[in-house]
Amino acid sequence: MNDIFSLQRFGWLMRKILTERTTQILGTIGLSISITFILYTLARLMQDVSVAQNASFVLGLTLGGSLVASIVFGYFGNNATGASFLTLPASILEKWLSGILIVGGIYFFIFLLCFRLIDLAFVLQYHNSLNPSLAFYKEQYDAVHIFSFTGFVASTTYLLLFNFSGLIMLGALFFNKAAFVKTAFIICGIMVGAFLFNFLVVKLLIKNTQIAIPFNIVWIQVGDERTALALSPQNAEKIIFIFRFVLPAIFWSLSLLRLKEKEF
Repeated sequence: MNDIFSLQRFGWLMRKILTERTTQILGTIGLSISITFILYTLARLMQDVSVAQNASFVLGLTLGGSLVASIVFGYFGNNATGASFLTLPASILEKWLSGILIVGGIYFFIFLLCFRLIDLAFVLQYHNSLNPSLAFYKEQYDAVHIFSFTGFVASTTYLLLFNFSGLIMLGALFFNKAAFVKTAFIICGIMVGAFLFNFLVVKLLIKNTQIAIPFNIVWIQVGDERTALALSPQNAEKIIFIFRFVLPAIFWSLSLLRLKEKEF
């Protein structure tokens, strides 16, 4: 049997993890779906359907994925469970892939399926609530449609999910206690620091800067008008590629290296 990867051994490992941590994994997924449904409902009551779709999808998928990522390697809060996990008869690659599959496979597709059902119910309720005899019925009906999993909001959320989950997974291997909270604080600190540093640098270069979003856009005041300075399409595509593929690959690869260090 291959020492690096065996499909049969990986299957046994996945079955063991899912059997032993069923409550944690399914509980976290259930919490994520519940938060998504509650947020969708509240946003729908206060705003239109599109706002509810976007807000609930972004928060539900990103937060839920990060929580699941924090528990897939959450064995090291206890020395006994950490030692037990490391001594399982499976390779480091297989143990690492188990976490990847749970976050990027099982959670991801369960969330998309549940969100589709939630979204479909709200969209149907909206369509059924319209009065066909009204003059603008067709326009109102067509204004609300099923959330697209390939649209801009969805693709941006996938970017957030795989970046944040990679960082949270890495944090779970560095911090034995309260890993999710500690890693979340570090992420928030880095993001706030990056925004402030970027704003100060841009402000030194362009005096009338109002808003500066790193790697994206700068808003400046020109007389009574506000003007946007954005990246060129070519550079914007390069930035998106880095955040969508390069950074997640780095974060998830570092978690593999950290897991290997844990073994020693």
